[in-house]
Amino acid sequence: MAKSSLLEALLGFRFNVREVEMGTRRPLILQMVHDPSALEPRCRFQEEDSEEYGSSVVSSTTIADIIKSRTEVLLKRTKTAVSSKPIVMRAEYAHCPNLTIIDTPGFVLKARKGEPETTPDEILSMVKSLASPPHRILVFLQQSSVEWCSSLWLDAIKEIDPNFRRSVIVVSKFDNRLKEFSDRWEVDRYLSASGYLGENTRPFFVALPKDRNTITNDEFRRQISQVDSEILHHLREGVKGGFDEEKFRPYIGFSSLRDYLESELQKRYKEAAPATLALLEQRCCEVNAELDRMDSKILATSDVAHLRRSAMLHAASISNHVGALIDGAADPAPEQWGKTTMEEQAESGIGVWPGVTVDIKPPNATLRLYGGAAFERVMHEFRCAAYSIECPPVSREKVANILLAHAGRGGGRGLTEAAAEIARAAARSWLAPLLDTACDRLAFVLGNLFDLALERNHIRDSEYDKKNGDMDGYVGFHGALRHAYNRFIKDLAKQCKQLVRHHLDSVTSPYSQVCYENDFQGGFGMSVTSCFKFNQVSASPFYLDLSDCGAPSRDETTIDQENIPPEKNVQQTTPGKVAEAREALKESHMTVPETPSPDQPCDLVYAGVRKENVNCNEIGPRKRISRMIKNTENLRVQNGGSLLFGNGDSGSRSGSAYLEICSSAAQHFARIREVLVERSVTSTLNSGFLTPCRDRLVLALGLDLFAVNDEKFMDMFVAPGAIDVLQNERQSLQKRQKILQSCLNEFKSLARAL
Repeated sequence: MAKSSLLEALLGFRFNVREVEMGTRRPLILQMVHDPSALEPRCRFQEEDSEEYGSSVVSSTTIADIIKSRTEVLLKRTKTAVSSKPIVMRAEYAHCPNLTIIDTPGFVLKARKGEPETTPDEILSMVKSLASPPHRILVFLQQSSVEWCSSLWLDAIKEIDPNFRRSVIVVSKFDNRLKEFSDRWEVDRYLSASGYLGENTRPFFVALPKDRNTITNDEFRRQISQVDSEILHHLREGVKGGFDEEKFRPYIGFSSLRDYLESELQKRYKEAAPATLALLEQRCCEVNAELDRMDSKILATSDVAHLRRSAMLHAASISNHVGALIDGAADPAPEQWGKTTMEEQAESGIGVWPGVTVDIKPPNATLRLYGGAAFERVMHEFRCAAYSIECPPVSREKVANILLAHAGRGGGRGLTEAAAEIARAAARSWLAPLLDTACDRLAFVLGNLFDLALERNHIRDSEYDKKNGDMDGYVGFHGALRHAYNRFIKDLAKQCKQLVRHHLDSVTSPYSQVCYENDFQGGFGMSVTSCFKFNQVSASPFYLDLSDCGAPSRDETTIDQENIPPEKNVQQTTPGKVAEAREALKESHMTVPETPSPDQPCDLVYAGVRKENVNCNEIGPRKRISRMIKNTENLRVQNGGSLLFGNGDSGSRSGSAYLEICSSAAQHFARIREVLVERSVTSTLNSGFLTPCRDRLVLALGLDLFAVNDEKFMDMFVAPGAIDVLQNERQSLQKRQKILQSCLNEFKSLARAL
């Protein structure tokens, strides 16, 4: 007896499904409905992609053909050997019980020719999935020719239902085994299945008619009863001593199996009837309420005042949720909605910080954060990126061009000014892209809050069973709201970029005193040196060696002693003492090349020393020499009456001005970076992004969406397709209402009959 034969017996009529070989490759859900008025079976198939049922099918061969064709079409489309998508058939008949059977593909040991080798495993997995719901009764069918000790699939049933509490074991083709029994003890031992199924589990022993000729449904049912009678007669008369009827009679014959299934289902229906009936009534009420809301929504498309009020309430609610997410919130679940630093970088398209070569990993980089927490993490990541950038190397040509430009101006701050200008240029070049990137990353974090606010709003509405304006179906409005929010965040990012660029321009302005502040501490764990050293070295650029081969000066020997206070005998050149310095310098004379090379060391020589190397007539006009000599006057005053880079020893070299300027520029750059990051940018980005989102978002959205005339406002609600969407939703709700109401009525009738 095949599974399909058992289905036909339960239905009370044949439809030849057992001859449809491919019918066992998809589950068949057979919904049997006992209808006393249906003297002939009425069968309908559920559509493949909807909950609707097609027209009634009467012919049994048509039923088999539909099952076969649907199976073949699906397997061909999916290119698989089996499919878990079921075929649903509803059968209404006067001779069938109220029962739903799921006919699964049968277990196989080996795939058929042309099928994947994984087919047996796929079938087993499908059966386990369908049998897993605890309210389902498992009917396990096994032929009588198979001994219990060699049953291959009994272990699979034990995995699903270890104690057989909801399993019904059916032994088919029992009539084939009867001839093997001659004595009562043989029959009783076999019927008890002792040692294999447990003491409380009794299998059913069933045989069905073998005649497959075309017969009427009445004849088919008569033959089933006849086979049951013949089996009982053989056990009573053909076996010596008969069998233990009191113990085993309720488990022999198809009629016993059918009665057991009906009684078991009736018992379960009775137990579940109150809860099921209440659930169905609740679902019907919910669908009716949704249908009423949908009708009101469709009607409201012509009520501008109602739509404005509902839309304003919804926009205000979204704005409030955005503010709550910024201030700190843990719902919706961060594990699902939050993002790690790598995910933010990947989804925003901003994977690296410009100019940063090291891998920036801020704290909490692997945690899934959103809102204010993610904002602060990006801010910290920006600080890490900014402090990882040092002042870039500067070419000697650039240093020479800046320094030598001071030749004709005089003054004593040429080296300091050159270093400061290099630092300012480096800050503008390297920090500006970082600021733009920080603004873009922060805008991405805030842009993600819109979807979170929608989810948070949906959760709140579900918890409190309310609808803020009930705007779910208005696709055009939601699109406009999202566009307005994204534009608001984009405008904030643009404004913040302008503000931080303004701060960068301020600290890198020639009029800024940032580079000349002496008493500051290095920020972010770095030691930043003072500028005293470079105020001390205030010599004319014509007497500075820009090469990297000169002997180290007194300043170079103390390059690692940055924060040592100035010596007491060192005097700063002041405007009031310029005359005294000039008088003191009259006693010495110096000759220099007219145009010194930045790559050559220049020895500073007193008059009378190494005169053989000096020829004033050969180096240019006296006027130029006189001006360059004046440019050295401050140098002597600054060093207590002696020259800083020369001591009369022909073997010594002046200090390398190039190294001094690079070191000074690096310190100036660090100071600019610290002031920009710690004093300006952090507070500007917080006030530029977060404060407007808290205080101005609802106003900005209101002005964008609602400060328009009624005609333009209604475009969001009567846009092409908007009304059609609402109408389609209403039709879907009506179908669902009809199905639920039908189920409710049927279950009420069933409950009354229990």
